[in-house]
Amino acid sequence: MRHFGDPAAEYKAATEGLAIFDRSHRGRLVVTGQAPGRMLGGILTGRIPDPPSLVAEGLLGGLATYHGVLTSKGRMITDLWAVLTGAEDEAGFLLDIPVAGVAGLIGNLQKFLPPRFAIAEDVSDALGMIAVVGPEAAGTLSRLALGLRVEAGDLTVLQEGAWRLMGPDLTDGLLVMKSEEVWPEAYSVLGAAEALQEFWRTLVDDGAVPAGLGVWSTLRVEAGRPVFGTDMDERTIPIEAGIHKRAIDYEKGCFTGQEVIIRIRDRGHVNRRLRWLRLGDVPTPRSGAELCAEDSDKVVGFITSAVQSPKFGEVLGLAYVREGFKTVTLQGRVVKVPQE
Repeated sequence: MRHFGDPAAEYKAATEGLAIFDRSHRGRLVVTGQAPGRMLGGILTGRIPDPPSLVAEGLLGGLATYHGVLTSKGRMITDLWAVLTGAEDEAGFLLDIPVAGVAGLIGNLQKFLPPRFAIAEDVSDALGMIAVVGPEAAGTLSRLALGLRVEAGDLTVLQEGAWRLMGPDLTDGLLVMKSEEVWPEAYSVLGAAEALQEFWRTLVDDGAVPAGLGVWSTLRVEAGRPVFGTDMDERTIPIEAGIHKRAIDYEKGCFTGQEVIIRIRDRGHVNRRLRWLRLGDVPTPRSGAELCAEDSDKVVGFITSAVQSPKFGEVLGLAYVREGFKTVTLQGRVVKVPQE
C-alpha cells in the first residue's frame, strides 16, 4: 500500500514519533540440512552469521549479515540478509530477500545447493515482517516485543543487523533487528505471520501510525540506500551500487563472482557509480530520466529513484553517473555529483 490516506502525517510519525510499515512483501527462505552454512558460503558474498548467544534471561542475541548473490561475471542476482537464530543444523539460516530478487535466488539455490547437504524452503507465508520506525521505536519494542529484558538505550546503540529474540525461536517469539535502510531509528520485526498481525494491532492500539511504501521510499532515498529491483538489478556489479563495503567479505573463501570482484578491486575500476543527488526545486523525475554532461548533450547517467524530500526541502535522487563527471544536467539544470 502506497499510503494510508495521509502521507504527511505518516512521514511525521516516522520522523518524530512512531510509524509501522508492512514489509511482508519481501521474501523469506530457510536453508536447512547437514551443512547449510558451508553450502551458503560458496554462494553468499559476505560472512556467514555466527550462532546466537544468551544476552539476558530468556533473550537471545546475534548479528545478521548482509550479502550479495552474484553470477560468475560478478553481476547481481539479489542482495539479502542472513540470520541464524540457533545451531545451524537445527534452526537453519533465514534469508530475508527483496521481492525482485526472490525468483532469481530460488533458481540459483536450486542449481547450486546440493540437496544432500542443504535445502531451501520458502517460508514467506508462514513468517511475516514489519518495520518499526521513529524516535519512540526502541522504547516501544523494549516494552512490547522484548518484555523489558533489554533497555531501550541498549537497542539504539546496536549496529545494523544486530538482533534480539525473546523466546527459543521465531515460532514462539518476535525477532527485533536494527535497520539502517531508512534514516530515522528503525527496526525490522520478524515472527510468525499470525503473531505479527496481532503485534501490529497492539502497536496501533499503543499509538503507532501505519505508514505506506511511499513514505518508506522517501525515507530510504533520504538515507541514500539503494534497493534491488529499483536501484540495482541483474546488470549491476555491487561496486557500482556502493554496497561492496557492506556486502563483500574480501577475506572469506571462494564465492561465485569473486574473481571479477577481486580483479576490479586490485587492478580495475567500474565505469559508473550510484550517486546521491540533490536535484533542487524541480518536478520529481521518473525512474530512467537521463542525465547529460554539462557541456554537451551526451548522456552520462540516469535516475533510478527520486523523491520530494521533506527533510531536505528539495527533490533527491539516486542515479548512476559515469566516472569522472563532477556535474551533470537534468532537463537543463546543473546538478553537482558527489565524488564519495
